[in-house]
Amino acid sequence: MTDLKKSDNTVNLWQTEDIRARNLSIRWQTLITSLQLIILVLLDTAMLFVSWTVADHLGTPTVGLHIADSMIPILAVSIGTLTASGFYGTDDKLHRFAKLFRSLTLAQIVVLIAAFFYQPELWVSRSVFLIAWVLNFFFVSSARLLLDFCTIQLRKRNPIFQQSIVLVGNQVDIEHVKKLLKRSRQFKVDSVIDLSVWDIQRQLEQIIAQIRSRNISEVFICSQQLIDNQIIFFWNLKAAGIHLRIVPTELELPQRSAETKMIEEIPTIRFKSLPIFGFNFWLKRILDLIAASLILLTISPIFLLVAILVKKTSPGPIFYKQYRVGLKGRRFQVWKFRTMVENANELQKELEAQNEIKGGVLFKIKDDPRITKIGKFLRDYSIDELPQLINVLQGEMSLVGPRPLPIRDYELSIQNVAQFSRDRFLRYEVLPGITGLWQVKGRATIESDEIFYWDMIYILQWSLTLDFRILLQTIKVVLFKKGSY
Repeated sequence: MTDLKKSDNTVNLWQTEDIRARNLSIRWQTLITSLQLIILVLLDTAMLFVSWTVADHLGTPTVGLHIADSMIPILAVSIGTLTASGFYGTDDKLHRFAKLFRSLTLAQIVVLIAAFFYQPELWVSRSVFLIAWVLNFFFVSSARLLLDFCTIQLRKRNPIFQQSIVLVGNQVDIEHVKKLLKRSRQFKVDSVIDLSVWDIQRQLEQIIAQIRSRNISEVFICSQQLIDNQIIFFWNLKAAGIHLRIVPTELELPQRSAETKMIEEIPTIRFKSLPIFGFNFWLKRILDLIAASLILLTISPIFLLVAILVKKTSPGPIFYKQYRVGLKGRRFQVWKFRTMVENANELQKELEAQNEIKGGVLFKIKDDPRITKIGKFLRDYSIDELPQLINVLQGEMSLVGPRPLPIRDYELSIQNVAQFSRDRFLRYEVLPGITGLWQVKGRATIESDEIFYWDMIYILQWSLTLDFRILLQTIKVVLFKKGSY
């Protein structure tokens, strides 16, 4: 990354070049975007074709008629609906599952209505439609999730696929934005323009020349309030073929997806509502029930083996039940395989001084003497958490969500109301989870304030995609034993 410095030479861009010519970086980014959209359309088309073909073979057959005879109009309606719903835009979200489900359902309804008016008596059976409806969502969403994962891995390994950008602002705001962008693999900071060094009012042409010389296609404005004549600056960037984004570092804005809406000549930012409500809540709940049931059936032999080992290796019950705080502050008993000696709760009071979690809200120490030998193994690989699938089936927990705090930790977290951040209460507005975002961001090495921070990020930016990512990252974290809680 380079810090663009002031130059003594004045460049008259109007005489040296046509600044409206699109630079090479924009052409390259346009090529990548176009290629991605083409791949996405082809992938969706292939998945839709496969799902309808499979449905045609699994559903009740219609004599003398096959789905292949009407495949082209079906695919055209489906792709057209996805296009109208914004699924082939330039943003980095390939799979907004709830919206994707609604769009594919709408396409299915359109196809059904068209089929009824086309040949009401000689068309495919209802079972084919129902099977195709389910498979359309499953295949398309899975393929998009896989493509998104491959894109992220490609960006990690090949920086050429990360979009180079320039940051403009004061040093404090620039550093803040750089930290935020580190979490994304979509952009890499090529250089910065420190407004304590540059004077945009007098050196606008030089700044544009410096940006163009580095083949940059996009500029992030980090300190908008420091730029005089913002319209002129914006005009000159666009005329030079350079896109512009404004990062509102000074505003405490909700961490939600937003869109710009014009009210007359006034640009406004419109934020979408919180995601884990209504339809999304029930979709998440249904997937939790299906996944928890399948996992329990699959691991039942392991479940039985662990239960026998726990019982045989130390005196006490197989399961450890502890009251924790869940949805709306309700208390419930969380299920875990017992990994400690029977009197672990009494011994904790003697060990409080050794607590390694900064802030003291949570309790955790290295080489905890209360942990049994088999318990250490179960904790290392988070096998002790598996009985919480029972809590998921009972509706007390979700597979992914903020970890439910023990009563002791909950009471400590709200003990000093004057210093307590009230937004922490949001974590009790959703179902707690077996795993969560803060666990895959550091687990045992993380501080208590960061735990609440990542909980807020999860709640405000929730999507089924995020849940899938957390589950996949949890498997990776568990396998490499990066701590647990």
